[in-house]
Amino acid sequence: MRKLLFLLVFLLSVAAVYSQGNSQDSAWIRDNYYKMEQAIPMRDGVKLFTSFYIPKDTTEAHPILLTRTPYSCAPYGDKWRSFTERYIRYYLREGYIVVTQDVRGRFMSEGQFVDVRPFIKDKKSATDVDEASDTYDAIDWMVKNVPHNNGKVGVFGISYPGFYSTMAAASGHPALKAVSPQAPVTDWFMGDDFHHNGAFFQMDGWAFYPAFGKPRPVPTTEWPAGYDFHSEDNYTWYLREGSLQNIMKLIGDSIAFMKELYQHPNLDAWWKARNARISMYDVKPAMLVVGGTFDAEDCFGAWNLYKAIRNQSPGTDAHLVMGPWYHGQWASNDGTHMGNVRFGSNTSFWYQNSIELPFFNYYLKGKGPKPSLAAATIFFTGENKWRTFSQWPAADKEDRMLYLEAGGGLSWEKPAVKNSSSEYVSDPAHPVPYTEDVHFNRTREYMTDDQRFASRRPDVLTYQTPVLDADVTLGGPVIADLKVSLSGTDADFVVKLIDVFPDEFSYGDDHPAAGRDLPKNYPMGGYQMLVHGEVMRGRFRESFENPTAFKPGKIETVKFAIPDVAHTFKKGHRIMVQVQSSWFPLVDRNPQQFIDIYTCGEEDFRKETIHVYHDNDHASSLLLPVLKN
Repeated sequence: MRKLLFLLVFLLSVAAVYSQGNSQDSAWIRDNYYKMEQAIPMRDGVKLFTSFYIPKDTTEAHPILLTRTPYSCAPYGDKWRSFTERYIRYYLREGYIVVTQDVRGRFMSEGQFVDVRPFIKDKKSATDVDEASDTYDAIDWMVKNVPHNNGKVGVFGISYPGFYSTMAAASGHPALKAVSPQAPVTDWFMGDDFHHNGAFFQMDGWAFYPAFGKPRPVPTTEWPAGYDFHSEDNYTWYLREGSLQNIMKLIGDSIAFMKELYQHPNLDAWWKARNARISMYDVKPAMLVVGGTFDAEDCFGAWNLYKAIRNQSPGTDAHLVMGPWYHGQWASNDGTHMGNVRFGSNTSFWYQNSIELPFFNYYLKGKGPKPSLAAATIFFTGENKWRTFSQWPAADKEDRMLYLEAGGGLSWEKPAVKNSSSEYVSDPAHPVPYTEDVHFNRTREYMTDDQRFASRRPDVLTYQTPVLDADVTLGGPVIADLKVSLSGTDADFVVKLIDVFPDEFSYGDDHPAAGRDLPKNYPMGGYQMLVHGEVMRGRFRESFENPTAFKPGKIETVKFAIPDVAHTFKKGHRIMVQVQSSWFPLVDRNPQQFIDIYTCGEEDFRKETIHVYHDNDHASSLLLPVLKN
């Protein structure tokens, strides 16, 4: 009881100090800034509502830092944003003009909203508008009309605002000097939010869109009401509701984007136009692409946007930073851990002060020397260390094949045996859960969750190496190359890369990850840490544009990329690979027939027997990017 009382007093004192600090910051901001709201006209006459926080200091000119968002630039009118809890307060202390704009068709802005509005490369008239042109027009108005600005503009944003930051980089406005797309929505079919390799991420889609996608007939300051899908157990709820067409019926036909999504099950022109990477040519501003290796929403976007910039605009001053973060964690006050896995330091604080603030200060204020940023600055979990690279993927790596073996082994040597396979029955009525927890909303911690619950299931194949006698560090994309046969005509394949901790392991006082965020000697013995997993909808194994059915009994190749990993498997650990055909309810269930999954009925779902081969003629493997040092 005494310890409990001491802890309570300690926490209350910390809260009081923190509250006092916030109050002081808030008072300082009010004393040194004023707020302005303006409807800025675009080239086609539509006006976009914009909120400005402007320094009262007129002794010097100030840079503009803009975020364009579909999530509202609230609060409106006399109310002020709370800047004290996030590191945006650093920019206020530096004297930035902080600007937020409601994008076209959202909240108080006029016009029609279009999701991930396609980029128009060749604009021929004032009616050819996109997010790049809206950014250009907004910046042009700001540098000409906002008092005491220095003519230099930066843009940043996380998630959907990361998409708008990408489009800003394509605007070509000469005043735009620095852009930071962070966890940017980049490709909603291939790897962000709604789909991974064509497989629908239903939990993210239905949690986000039924409220966000409601029509907004007139400008408003209010968020639309959502739909009540609440249950204590999402596994049971999604299984009970059944097929995707049943879930759509719950909200009717008012959500236009979801209707369109259902109508485009393959990678067609509609989806290709919504790939933000197609705009990344001749990019002028300096670029800082930021993301998290454990970002459940938009991990794909950060890695692949950076690669597109480097490939399509090689002269651009572009940099990539990837930390061990969940979605947006780099902007939080705590970057010390993710779920049960700890990083040994506050990685978010280091990023904010060592990378982002110096980046914008140099390009927008001319403050300090040019940041000596590497092409890629990546945090490697396992060893808990930042590494820098002159390119990404790293040049100093060796691609090594890790082969699946009979009996659940993994080997660096190709199997010599003939006619070897493992089988499991995939039953849509009893899909493999994505986590052993019971909850309704999708967790962010599943990205590092213990996978022992899955290892115990008969419909999950588990393979692991012997105990490692030396560290193995992976840096780059992992390629899964499975040789499979089915009893049906379609299936999903989920491949998970896992770090198996020694049976006797705990975070002791001398471990670099020790800290107060988890109890001392937190037990990790035998923990099977998910490093990264990915799903592939089998029908797309040959083409995302033109899917093909499997021929029952025929051995076929299913080959796909698992987004880049940055992890060290320490000596004494094991590398594990799991293969399964459902990841529920994270991913919608495949009916395991070659039919339209968005319109099929519950009666169309079938059990299926799946063989994964690991013999000399049909060797299933993972291609691992092993760093040489």
